[in-house]
Parts: sequence; structure tokens; C-alpha cells
Amino acid sequence: MIPQDFVDQLLSRVDIVDVIDRYVPLKKGGQNYLACCPFHKEKSPSFTVSQSKQFYHCFGCGAHGTAIGFIIEYQGVGFVDAIKLLAEAVGMQLPEHQFGVAEQTNREIKERKLSLEQILLAAAAYYKSQLKLSPDAIHYFKQRGLNGEIAARFGLGYAPDEWQNLAAIIPDYQDDRLLDAGLVIVKEGTGQRYDRFRGRAMFPIRNQRGAVIGFGGRVLGQGEPKYLNSPETPLFEKSRELYGLYEARQVIREKNRVLVVEGYMDVVALAQFGIAYAVATLGTATTGEHIKKLIRHADQVYFCFDGDKAGQKAAWRALENSLSHLADGKTLNFLFLPQEHDPDSYIREFGSAAFEKCLEEDSLPLSVYFTRELCREVDLSTPEGKADLIRRAAPLLAQIVAPALGFIIKKRLAELAGVDIDEFDMLMMGQKKPGNKGRREYRLPDLSYRQVNTSIVRRLIKWLLMNPQWASDVRLPDSLPLSDELACFAMLAESVQGHNQPPNTAQLMESLRGTPYEALADSVLQQAMQDPDEFADPSEEDRQQFQDGNAKLSKLLHLTQVERLKQKDRSEGLAPEEIRLLGELLKELSFPAT
Repeated sequence: MIPQDFVDQLLSRVDIVDVIDRYVPLKKGGQNYLACCPFHKEKSPSFTVSQSKQFYHCFGCGAHGTAIGFIIEYQGVGFVDAIKLLAEAVGMQLPEHQFGVAEQTNREIKERKLSLEQILLAAAAYYKSQLKLSPDAIHYFKQRGLNGEIAARFGLGYAPDEWQNLAAIIPDYQDDRLLDAGLVIVKEGTGQRYDRFRGRAMFPIRNQRGAVIGFGGRVLGQGEPKYLNSPETPLFEKSRELYGLYEARQVIREKNRVLVVEGYMDVVALAQFGIAYAVATLGTATTGEHIKKLIRHADQVYFCFDGDKAGQKAAWRALENSLSHLADGKTLNFLFLPQEHDPDSYIREFGSAAFEKCLEEDSLPLSVYFTRELCREVDLSTPEGKADLIRRAAPLLAQIVAPALGFIIKKRLAELAGVDIDEFDMLMMGQKKPGNKGRREYRLPDLSYRQVNTSIVRRLIKWLLMNPQWASDVRLPDSLPLSDELACFAMLAESVQGHNQPPNTAQLMESLRGTPYEALADSVLQQAMQDPDEFADPSEEDRQQFQDGNAKLSKLLHLTQVERLKQKDRSEGLAPEEIRLLGELLKELSFPAT
């Protein structure tokens, strides 16, 4: 584990402008530096680097991060290797007394991964050579309409129906790398080894660098399982990888479009018919990691599913996992084919023009699909049904980080529920509409601080991430148990206050890496950076708004806690320390600190 203070020192020594400029030429543009984004194809520069915040953001694809994050994404390396590259560039030595063992371990892991890549590459070459010798495999691919050019592009192959095929290319069949790479299985009890893939058409799975990291195998003829993927290995994580992305990356950038299908045969068949921007998940539901990777490569993402119940379920799961990664300017669409078809059969029967027409005209934008599915199981002709719609929508809407899209979807749902959008917001929060009886009350469920004006807290988190030096303005009550956004905000403020010199945005974000708050902070920044003005230096008015927001939040938290204590006093009475706390809170509300 690399000590956090070393990461902080490293980020204080490197300049993100110099780091990125080595790979992507930057030009000064006002306070910041600009370039065409290295992570997606664009004609006008939308990739912005802030020297003052030591942070980058692309307003086209949403890619953002620190100097460390840039090296990880651009070079395709892990966190430790990115740290080493940056440290070497500025002449810093990794702290051997704390990191020597970990450094050695990570070096060994890297060497092991390279060794596994080599053995997987050898296996891919072997399977490819065997395809030419198998009339059954050649017949299968020709029957599916594939030619030699497509087979070569995707490195298709064949695993003969024998128990130990790989013994022909690996001198020591007991080599542990075969097991670590997922190429062999060890039989329980006897310890006997045999090939995982036998009698199957083989589809190499490549990472973003083009290295083979696993395989998919499709049985020829009868047999179960019909499709078989490599197991999880040090190289292969199903929840992160997409089949065909390496082969399709150039066309995806050119067309600014990516199509997600359910099987690797669909990807290959679509490419054969000229639809060369398709990828597939690998035996797992579409995950948040998949979504982030997809929208980084293209502005238009299409999901194509079968029209049966399984397809509908998979589509809804993809939608749910996408909500916290959405960005205005990015579109997600869902296409459901007739139940008798998958993309492979559809394009072979009707052709590529018909398939693309179907994709463009019949697919549902995420907003439409989202609203349709929520309304499907409620009766909007009754108050109960409308209330149920709000109940179902609330937790999903809370995850949407694209501000404009989130607002428009919420507005449409409010119309369907027969309320205005302010009432919809309050009903989502479990609040009653305030009357004109003086001071507004803030009421929450007993013992819960989860919903304390989340929008205020997220704005404060955003301001603090972009301006860590403002942490001195933060005052939160010590007696209050915090969770979710509030806990994240408090942790950030305490982290900054614990430094002699306030960290910059990059250092603050890197301190969250691997913590429960990393995803929340990242989603807040993703939403905030839809506005280019966020990269500008803050004004005195911005600072005042932050201070006012803190004061408002502090008062809200005090009121909430007072209400909880009063409710407890009425129902069961208060302990002596609770009576003392209530008095202190009421005094604070009457005479707030200045």
C-alpha cells in the first residue's frame, strides 16, 4: 500500500499540465489548457486541464481525473505503476521502509500478468491454427455467414475435442500459468488436469491494449454449456471488459456510436455485415464500469436486447446501473428485437440497412424507457397509483447525475403524477408542502438524517472539492451521527483541516481513492463539470454562497436534531445528557455563533 502522504507529496511535485502535455499537446486557453480529447474522437477541443486545481475534464465524453488518473487511463496501467511513472519523472523515490515489500510484490504481479498474457497469446495462436484443420469449425463459421477476413480480424479459432490440447504447445502441462490463466481445470480428488475449452469455436477476448486476456467458447453441435467464458483471473474481470471493444474502437470513434449486444457471435456477425461498432458483455449484466467505458468512447450508446422477459430484465438492469454515470450530451437508447430474433439472425435475414433503420427508429431513449417501465405497473387513474409512481421513482431519480436530463425526467413524472415539480420533490423527500404560517419546518423520519436536503450537501461537496481551502468555513455539530452525503462532506472538511497547507483538488480526490466515498465524490464532480465555469477561479460571491450554504445546513441539522429529541421526549422521555444536548441546541438556534 502506498502511503497517502507520499501520494500527496507526489501530486505537489508534479504539474498535471506537464504530465498530459507529454502525451497530448496542450494550448493555453484563458486560465486553463485545451486539447482534443485523447479518449474520444472530436474536431473541436473540449479536453480542459486546470493548472490551479491540478485536474482535467473533457466536456465531450466526461473523462476526468488527476495526473495519476490520466496515466492510469491513457497508459492502461494500474494505480501503483502510475505512481511509479510519475515518481520517476520528478526524481522521487518510493519509501522503501514502508513500500519495499509492496513494490516487490507489485513487480512480481506485473511480471506474472505479462507471463499470463504470453501464455494466452500462445493459446490464441494455437486455436487459430487449429481452425484451418477442422472442417466442422470452418462449416460452422461459414454457416453463420463469416468470411476469412472477419475471422482474422477477431482472431477466431477452434479448440479440438481432446482433453489436453495445450500440451502440444506448452512444454510443461503442469505449469501453474495454465491454471492462473483459466486455460485448464484441475479435477477434484485426483488432481488431474484437462483443457477448459474442448470442441468449441474460440473467440479471443482482448483488453484495450489488444492483449489477449481470456476466451469465449461456443460449443459445436449439441452440448452444455452452449457458451463458456474464461473464469475470473488476474487479467480478466467480466464486470469490466467488453468483447470486441479493441476491434471496434476506431469505428466507434468515427461514428461516435457504440452498440451493446449480448453475445460475441452477435458482435462478429454484425461486423461481417458492416456494423463494426458493436461490443458485448461477457456473461454478466451491464455494470457501471461498462457504462463508464462506453460513454467515454462515444456520445451515442445503443443497447440491443431480445424482446423476451430475460431481455427486458437485462435492459432494466443496464438502465439502473447507468443512472449514476449519465452525462448531459450522452444518449443511451434501448432496442428490443422481436422474440424470434437476436442481432445475428436479424441482420442475416433483413440486412444491415434494415438493422440500422430499426436501431435508429425503433429504439427507445433512456428517458422514454425509464418512464414507460415505471408507469407500466401502476394505475395512474387513481391517487394510490400516482403515489406508487413517486415511491418507485424516488430512489432511481436520486441516482441520476446528469442535471438537465434528470430534471426533464422528473418534470415528466410529476406531470403524470398530477403534481408540480416542487411538490414532486417534497413528496420524494417525504416532506409536506409548507403552509404560510411563518417559519418553515424541517421534519424527517425519526433517527434518520439521510435525506437532509441532499441537493444542498452535494453543492457543498462540489464547492469543497473544487476549493479545498474553504474547509475552514465548515462547522458541523459533533453530536450528530452522519451518513451518506453528509458523512462524505464532513470527512472531506476534516481531511483538509488536518493539513498544514490545504491540499489541491487532485490531492483531495486521490485521498478518496478506494474509500466508500470515492464514487459519490466522483459523481458530484461529474455533474458539476457539465458547466465550464466550474474550472474558473472562484469569486468572492462564490465563497459567500459556500458560507451561506454551510450556515443553512448547520441550522437545518440543528432543527432536525431538536425535532428528534422533542419527539423522543414526548414518547419516552430524555436521558440527562439528551436534556443537556437539547438545551445547547436551542441556545445555539437562538444565539447562533458568528
